[in-house]
Amino acid sequence: MASPLPGTISILNQCVNMTVTGSTSEEMRPESVILHPLGTAAAPEPDLLCIFGTGDLGRSLGLRLLQSGYRVVYGSRRPHSCGPLPQGAQVMSHAAAAHSASLIFICVHREHYDFLEKMTHHLQGKVLVDLSNNLKKGIYPEANATYLQRLVPGAAVVKGLNTLSAWALQNGLLAGKQVYLCGDSAEAKQAVAVMATKLGLTVLDRGSLSAARELEDFPLRLFPEWRLPLSVAVGLTAFFFFYLLLRDVIYAYVEQDKDISYRIMVSLGNKVFPIVSLIMLSLCYLPGVIAAVLQLYRGTKYKRFPDWLDRWMVCRKQMGLLALGFAFLHAIYTFIIPIRYAVRHKLISRVVDEMKNNKTTPFYFDDTEAWGTDSFYLLGILGLLLYVLLGLTSLPSVGGSLSWREFSFIQSKLGHLTLFICTSHGYIYGWNKFLSPSTYKWYTPPGYMLCLIVPSVVLVLKLLLLLPCVDRTLTRIRQGWERSQPSEETGEVKATNL
Repeated sequence: MASPLPGTISILNQCVNMTVTGSTSEEMRPESVILHPLGTAAAPEPDLLCIFGTGDLGRSLGLRLLQSGYRVVYGSRRPHSCGPLPQGAQVMSHAAAAHSASLIFICVHREHYDFLEKMTHHLQGKVLVDLSNNLKKGIYPEANATYLQRLVPGAAVVKGLNTLSAWALQNGLLAGKQVYLCGDSAEAKQAVAVMATKLGLTVLDRGSLSAARELEDFPLRLFPEWRLPLSVAVGLTAFFFFYLLLRDVIYAYVEQDKDISYRIMVSLGNKVFPIVSLIMLSLCYLPGVIAAVLQLYRGTKYKRFPDWLDRWMVCRKQMGLLALGFAFLHAIYTFIIPIRYAVRHKLISRVVDEMKNNKTTPFYFDDTEAWGTDSFYLLGILGLLLYVLLGLTSLPSVGGSLSWREFSFIQSKLGHLTLFICTSHGYIYGWNKFLSPSTYKWYTPPGYMLCLIVPSVVLVLKLLLLLPCVDRTLTRIRQGWERSQPSEETGEVKATNL
């Protein structure tokens, strides 16, 4: 039997109450009973936010706010001819828009702030979010947000969201993106932080409004995390290019009177690229080894690393991606070597010479050379495959889908395996040339010998750190254990175990 409706139960209860109290049935009127479905309470009206400025940034921000459930009103000096705006937004004069909302986004350039000074009485007690940026550093004596606070002293100015671009707002690329806020009013910053969190942003408070200039300089930075890796890559490329130019091209011209300058374009590059790639890959794992050695020496993990080591460790991902780029160049150059004019000319000349002289150059199959060549190519292919895997997991979209153990396994264990394979690739390339005197032109070692130094050091140190006695101590230190140290106050020996 079906259960009665809630409204029916309510009517029955009222009838029972009336019977008990002696009320007549005529006092019971059906039209006086109002049935309310569950969960249909009136929803609160969305907050209304105001935007000054109808340019690309203002329109994109308004669209994002509307999609997040806010109501948006635009303030414009030409409300009737301000161009297309997001559907659902209102537009009115600056004064009318300011009166309708308590939170106002300033999406205009500093050069156009003059109208705000004339609206001081309309902006009393309002929260003004300054999103402006400059074209270059130091163009004004004070920060834009500081200037805005001076123009409108009765408002609470918050500097923030200026690192968001119109393109990112339009495409919804905001999830987890970090934005910065600063201001003198804690309540105003809290209001802006709540709004930013609802947009999917991660908010970082940078303190008072005096930090506004620092925030305004953030968008002017050009690849700050790539500067050190790019400098290292350019320096290594320049050094080995001129080093091999001296050994290969200039040496042949001076000592053998041969002009092989055409090799600069492809052959020389195909030697420089793998050298730089291998060194850059080893530089990704060298700071981790140095950090481990420092922790073992200090006996604790609670002492800060030197600034140069911190900076080095932060940019390891960029170094790895640059190493992958050089490895790709090496692979592409290797593929095009057989179709080069110089190679084809050499082969054709050899065949023509044999036909003219009616003789065949004897060719003996060297089993050792065959094993070395095949091993060399196999290690190169495997190394490139692992290179690509490391590069893919460096992408946020891929790395974010992995657990910490999976990410650590790929970046650490497979990373060291990649370094080992690529280093073996270099050793097999010169396995029978290390002791040959003809290899050392002008008493200088070949470039591939120099590039093997850093990765070999990294692999040896990593092997030592994997020894059970060393690994056990390092693991305890990283879990919080500290080596016994003399007390500064009593001189007694004590041990800390967290």
